[in-house]
Parts: sequence; C-alpha cells; structure tokens
Amino acid sequence: MSNYDQFIGTRPVGGKHAFDAQALADWAAAHVPGFAGPVQAALFKGGQSNPTYLLSTPGARYVMRSKPAPVAQLLPSAHAIEREYRVMQALAATDVPVPHMLALCEDEAVIGRAFYLMEHMQGRVLWDQSLPGMTPAERGAIYDEMNRVIAALHRVDFAALGLADYGRPGNYFERQIGRWSKQYRASVTEPIAEMDRLMDWLPAHMPESARDANRVAIVHGDYRLDNLMFHASEPRVTAVLDWELSTLGHPLADFAYHCMSWHIPAALSRGIAGLDLAALGIPQERAYIQRYCERTGMHDTDSLHADWNFYLAYNLFRIAAILQGIAKRVQAGTAASSQAQAAGAQARPMAELAWSFARRG
Repeated sequence: MSNYDQFIGTRPVGGKHAFDAQALADWAAAHVPGFAGPVQAALFKGGQSNPTYLLSTPGARYVMRSKPAPVAQLLPSAHAIEREYRVMQALAATDVPVPHMLALCEDEAVIGRAFYLMEHMQGRVLWDQSLPGMTPAERGAIYDEMNRVIAALHRVDFAALGLADYGRPGNYFERQIGRWSKQYRASVTEPIAEMDRLMDWLPAHMPESARDANRVAIVHGDYRLDNLMFHASEPRVTAVLDWELSTLGHPLADFAYHCMSWHIPAALSRGIAGLDLAALGIPQERAYIQRYCERTGMHDTDSLHADWNFYLAYNLFRIAAILQGIAKRVQAGTAASSQAQAAGAQARPMAELAWSFARRG
C-alpha cells in the first residue's frame, strides 16, 4: 500500500527545521516501547504551521509533529501541539478515526522545541477536491464519507472523554472573532481594508443560531479533504489529521468551514466553485448540508440556510487571518513549508471573498 509520504512528498531536513536526531532517539527510546535508533528524519512538504517529520529507524517508521523554531518568535497561543496530542489520544476511543499517539515531549530542552510522536499510517491523502481520476460514484462516496466523519465528531460526548475543559466557556463566535482579530492585528504585513470591515461587521451581525450556548461540540477547526487520510482503495477515512486548531465550540462553525470548498474557486485554494458538480458526482452544497443535519439530528434547517452567509463570512475571515499569520511567518523566516509564501498571498483575496458574503448577509 502507498504511504503518507508518497502522496505529499518529503524533503531533507535542514536550516531552522534541523534538530539533534541523537537526542530525539535517546528520548524516544526511553518513552516509546520498541523504539530503537538510529533515526533518519525527513520533512513532509505539506502543511504551513507545525512542521511534520517522517522518522525512519531500522525497525519502524514514525511521524513527529513539533512546534516551529525558533520558539521565541511564535504568536501567543499558537502551535499548541500538546492540545493536538490530548484530543487525538481521547478520540481513539470513539468512531472518529485518528492516528495512535505514542509520546508527548513538552521539554523544549530535548530538541529545542516541544513535539510528539505518533504512528506512521498508510493510506491516501487527496489534495485536489475535484478528485481527478475517479468515477462520479467514487467521488460521491468520498464526499459522503467526509460528511459522515465530521457528523460523528460533532456527536462525540466530549465530557465523557475528559475534555469538558478543552474549550473556554462563553459565546464561541464572539471568542473566535476576537481571537482571530487579535491574531490578524499581530500578523499584519500590509493593511487589508476588508479585514478591518469584517472585524466590525461580524460581532454586530451574529444570528441567533450562532448565539445558542447549548450547541457545543469538539470542533476540528481545519476539517477539509487534505487533512484526512483515506484507505488505500476504499472510500473510508482512516485518520483525521492536523488538530492544531481544535477546541470546544459551535459545530456549525466547523461544518461551515468545511463547506467553504463550494465557494472557493479551484485557482484560489483547491476549491470546487464553478465546477460541474453533477457531472463529477460531487453533491451540491445544499444536499451536503441536509445530509449532515440528518446525521447530527439537526431539524431547523430553514434557519441554518437563512444564516448561512454569516457562517461563510466568518469562516472566510478566519481563513484570511490564518493566511495572514502564514505571511507573517514568511516575513519572520519561521514558515514550515516552501508553499508558505503563496499561501500567505491569499489572505487578501480570501478577505475580499469574506466581505462579499457579509454584504449579502
């Protein structure tokens, strides 16, 4: 079967991403059963934030996620890898597929930054959301499986997993708009007028459905096709990856973020807007929303559709803030990917798209 690195590629570790492989091997041998060096490391090409490494030893392969280096230049609250580790470890007992967690090291003295180790899984990471090379039936099955897994996540009894303190109390949207406004302001490289407008508009136009304090779930925060690993030949998710932005929050924020694909052109960020979805076998957004509502037991779909422009504007604003953070890391020299510069340049068009939905709302 094909491995993760065969789908997204790896490159040699160097420069700011380098670390003491012997120190890592010594630590892992003491904390991971069966681990034995020496270690050869390669950096996965995908991802913009927390660097992800393929670790090869004579007997096994592992994946390491770490904070970027140097640690001193990180934005406040960013790159909390210990949270990723905690939520995936808890979800191992649920229907949400996650990699097996092996060990967490919060002592930055070991390799110069905090990190954790997890199993190296086999499967497919699909980057193009139009799913080239598949039949319409195969595409439909992939999309239905994505829908099934995010619905399963939002149904998880997080308190029973010991995650009742995984997010802060209060209105999730108010908190998130404040957080991403702060992160955006801390990351500005060039002013974006639409971001300034959105930071005023969003809190003032929050619908009742977004204020519902009883709608709380584990939210992934970046649930999209290329953060999922699929079985090598079946339309089945074997792992949900990259939990950096996860917390307790409003499930509709998470689901609407996932639905951004229907509104983002392929040329901008691998979206599916403008494609002939019927010919491809990809469901229309409204049908996809309906299936999610059925799976999660949500019945008030009319109000959801009425409020949808707010959710789209909010999520595109959030994406723009994240991309602006990448642009700032490029400027600071801490970006974890060679594609980071291109990603950071998308902050402005994403903000413009967000403002277009705000105006409709």
